[in-house]
Amino acid sequence: MRARVIYNPTAGRESLKRQMIDILGVLEAGGYEASAFATTPKPHSAKEEAVRAAKAGFDVIIAAGGDGTINEVVSGLSPLRKRPKLGIIPAGTTNDFARALNIPRNDLVKAAEVITHNEAIGIDVGQCNDQYFINIAAGGYLTDLTYEVPGKLKTAFGYLAYLVKGAEKLPQVKPIMMRIEYDKGVFEGLASMFFIALTNSVGGFEQIVPDANLTDGKFSLIVIKTANLFELMQIANQMLIGGKHLNNPNVLYVKTRYIKASAIDGSKLMINLDGEYGGDAPAVFRNQQQRLKIFANLKDYPQVTANDDRLKQVEEQFRQGMSELNGE
Repeated sequence: MRARVIYNPTAGRESLKRQMIDILGVLEAGGYEASAFATTPKPHSAKEEAVRAAKAGFDVIIAAGGDGTINEVVSGLSPLRKRPKLGIIPAGTTNDFARALNIPRNDLVKAAEVITHNEAIGIDVGQCNDQYFINIAAGGYLTDLTYEVPGKLKTAFGYLAYLVKGAEKLPQVKPIMMRIEYDKGVFEGLASMFFIALTNSVGGFEQIVPDANLTDGKFSLIVIKTANLFELMQIANQMLIGGKHLNNPNVLYVKTRYIKASAIDGSKLMINLDGEYGGDAPAVFRNQQQRLKIFANLKDYPQVTANDDRLKQVEEQFRQGMSELNGE
């Protein structure tokens, strides 16, 4: 069995690069003939290497880095007829996809060990026009946060960097006249943003899609039908307390295999795919059910609980924002 690690040498403050020998050692001990490829600044470096390695007959391709590196590898493998199994070693800012697969996010070597357990499951992949995504697609205001937050800020502060930038941009949010078609209906009206999720985790927040299913062939579509600052803060607050935002009258929530999104008032509707700019609408999204087999940690699931310090901290910041809006 041959495994090719495609890694971003700058990820995790270069901790991934420093631990690569240990990671390869774990894979070798697990029965793999392992080798590594360091991505370069050249556009689509990881994607091109994923295609090359797959065609060269590697049994396993391992994406090591942040969600952007994972997206590139997924984009390289998904169109192929013969697709190797995929492993994930998370070393990015939020590591949303690794979080959904219960892969250790604070120990790169333990993440590599998950691959040696040989527990692979079929995972849905999203297709947007001729591009692919594995975690989330989005459009509208605030969905550009992932490429507006400076890289150094993301490295230093992680998901809190998005929170700060989001709070800064909230007063600028404006509605866009959108038309969003899905399996059993059409939404046409003013909305500030929409999300098309494959997993439950977005930007480090794990309650956006509490009932996400990675294998059922359906997207979770969320449309935010307001740009009012108070109402947006209310939705964000509900999001942090068990997914109650899904019952908010300003939120459309459906499960669907197909989506077509477009702006109908001449506005520019930018599309975000796994944190990267994916072009402008109109865009057609299709769910490729269980397109890739990916190694996951099927035991020791780290549930988020009320005692989670990170969740408490973010909840408190949103509650403070709500209090200020209410004049308390």
